[in-house]
Amino acid sequence: MIKLSDTQRILLATACQREDGSVLPLHGSVPRGGGATKALAALLRRAMLIERQTTNAAAIHRTDGDLTYGLFITKAGMAAIGVDDDIDAGTSTAIGELPAVIAVDKAPTKIALVIELLASAEGVPVTELMAATGWQPHTTRAALTGLRKKGHSIQRIKRDSITCYRLLGAA
Repeated sequence: MIKLSDTQRILLATACQREDGSVLPLHGSVPRGGGATKALAALLRRAMLIERQTTNAAAIHRTDGDLTYGLFITKAGMAAIGVDDDIDAGTSTAIGELPAVIAVDKAPTKIALVIELLASAEGVPVTELMAATGWQPHTTRAALTGLRKKGHSIQRIKRDSITCYRLLGAA
């Protein structure tokens, strides 16, 4: 029995449900960042995934000049999660349905939310930024400072004796 992490199982199960057997785009429950990267690298090392050329924009893992490559499940990967070798990728008879897949680049970040709130013409107080992001006051102010360092022009204004911030432009 091959030992797999939860992330690796999700990646392989998602690939089995796709017609082309692609791992990408990542499933919505896969942790972003190093967790997914490490899981993909481990599956490649164990030959449960293979890298091959693709023209599907959503399945691109890397590019090399004009060539684009994606990651696809192998028979060893299917066997690792209990899918028969003779079943093609794209059939979900051996595994349960998974929730919808979301694209990695579509997931909103908190700093993007802050920028969106700062775009308001009347400005936004720190308390609203804190409520929207779940950050502490010092973290919220540090984020504003970070945006300034990145070239965003943030103006401090008074609205009904409350200090508000608004975005004037970006770098």
